[in-house]
Amino acid sequence: MTLSRRTALLIAAAAATMPRFTFAAGAPLKIATVGTGNVGSNLGKVWAMNGHPVMFSSRNPDGLKDEVAAAGPNARAGTVAEAIAFADVVLMAVPYSALPAVAMEHAKGLAAKQLLLDASNPIVPRDGAVGEEAQKAGAGLFALKLIPGAKIVRAFNAVGAARMSQGGKDASGKPIGMPIAGDDENALKIAEMLIRETGFEPVRVGNLDFGKHLRPGTPMAGERSPDEVRKVAATLK
Repeated sequence: MTLSRRTALLIAAAAATMPRFTFAAGAPLKIATVGTGNVGSNLGKVWAMNGHPVMFSSRNPDGLKDEVAAAGPNARAGTVAEAIAFADVVLMAVPYSALPAVAMEHAKGLAAKQLLLDASNPIVPRDGAVGEEAQKAGAGLFALKLIPGAKIVRAFNAVGAARMSQGGKDASGKPIGMPIAGDDENALKIAEMLIRETGFEPVRVGNLDFGKHLRPGTPMAGERSPDEVRKVAATLK
């Protein structure tokens, strides 16, 4: 049977608007952590223990032996360039003042990834002028300006790093809500899967512009149930 030209165009248009599911839920993803402080180390360890190949990165990979040993056989260390080349997904967990330099050197590689998970926060006393500029532009949109085309999802910004080493459950064993913000459907799906593996429950609170609220010192900061996260998000623009 031959399709009419109009029917063929309608099918093509529908296909173009469908989400790009380029991963199989539950399948291992190669993950790079750029930044190996509490956030990068703790999350990388969890994902490695869940079966994902993880590469911790720094300028001195030999200094990451403790992180690799704690994460187990799925983990290894490399330079930032090696980690980005290796990964399907990159966790960005550096001080915000370091982000422009990372972007300048690696923007093309980062933009090619299925997901850039942005866990960095602009904190003015620490990050100076870069922190001020990022807060004005909005965390998330500022990163996108530095890394055009990146599939950015902001997450792990509003909950303390200590909780990430303890699992994403409250004292009663119920999941803590993890607010996330992004524009790319496929990237959001991947982020949700990875967040659930850490014990938190992902809660979509808005597009990437809403990422300006996902940082310490805003109404979104702190630990809440998923429903409470949605209620707070509904009061913000």
